[in-house]
Amino acid sequence: MSLSSEEFDLSGPTPAFILVRPQMGENIGGAARAMWNFGLDRMRIVDPRDGWPNQKAVAMASGAGRLLDEAGMFDTVPDALADCDYVFATTARMRDITKPVMSPERAMEHARAIMANGGKVGVMFGPERAGLENDDVVHANALITVPINPEFPSLNLAQCVLLTAYEWRRQTADIVPEVVEMAGTEWAGHVEMEKLGDHYEDTLDQAGFFYPEAKATSMKLNLRNLWSRMPMTKMDVQMMHGMMRQMKRWKERGSGH
Repeated sequence: MSLSSEEFDLSGPTPAFILVRPQMGENIGGAARAMWNFGLDRMRIVDPRDGWPNQKAVAMASGAGRLLDEAGMFDTVPDALADCDYVFATTARMRDITKPVMSPERAMEHARAIMANGGKVGVMFGPERAGLENDDVVHANALITVPINPEFPSLNLAQCVLLTAYEWRRQTADIVPEVVEMAGTEWAGHVEMEKLGDHYEDTLDQAGFFYPEAKATSMKLNLRNLWSRMPMTKMDVQMMHGMMRQMKRWKERGSGH
């Protein structure tokens, strides 16, 4: 699916994502696509292995090709970071360097606060083979580390960009944590749930379910609690009524009534 700029609010500042010595054009294109998925369009590329422009990157970027057309090209990391006030470096391993280490979520929360005060933020991503070198990391103010499987710590460049871009978007967009697609119905009201409880309680009482009598009250209470814990739609309630009516008809036919 191709996304247009109208679908994102790009009026505010966004961090620059800096790809340091990327090796494969496909990963550069995948990174561009991941950035645009979450409304980021400031890409910078430092010394790409296969030169630039790269047709494999263009093909992989699909609808995010504009990011590649507008990407800044730099020979060195310091050049790419020259206008940044705060820089993050992504890494899959701990370094012999004293720096704050943050999760992608915390890092993008911090980035948002910096940019809200007029600062410019950059996020560095290393080459596919071994990631950023210490000579690159020393230019960063903090590290971003993802809690991945220690037995397989290699994270694809585009995947790492996607994780970070998602956290930026999550920090800056009104994202509803959970929604329910109602599919043409609506939630059942209290009265409807009460009537459903009455129907089941009466029918089960006739069937002798509440036995022994000494436990009948607590069993009925537990059944009412069951209904109250279940978020049911009007359609669900109608179906549950229908199920009980059909079982009762089946029982009556079997009894010859």
